[in-house]
Amino acid sequence: MEQTFARRYRLTKTDEFSSVFGFKRAIRGKWLMLHYQPRPADSLSARLGLVVGKKLLKRAVHRNKVKRIVREQFRLHRHELPLCDLVVRLAARPAPLDGKALAEDFLILLGKLSRPKPRREEK
Repeated sequence: MEQTFARRYRLTKTDEFSSVFGFKRAIRGKWLMLHYQPRPADSLSARLGLVVGKKLLKRAVHRNKVKRIVREQFRLHRHELPLCDLVVRLAARPAPLDGKALAEDFLILLGKLSRPKPRREEK
């Protein structure tokens, strides 16, 4: 199994990010927000895009740390994910920048994504 974070597993173009945000499906965690859009069945794997703005984390060192943590967890769990484009966005400022807590938050979001949603019964 390939364990790299190759270019084919990334969202790189503005249009790709826009289509995921335009699909308007998201799961909120404690610090992260996961936007997602299903991919065609002939796709090879899930893809990841990251948005960490200066508004929440002023220092580039901290923004890069968040990105590294999320990329690593995606890389390790990519084979378990459904075929979809994911955009992870920092939704709240983590008071102490704790790598383990961010990784756990991301894994919880991935778990919610993988679980099928229960259908609502109509009256």
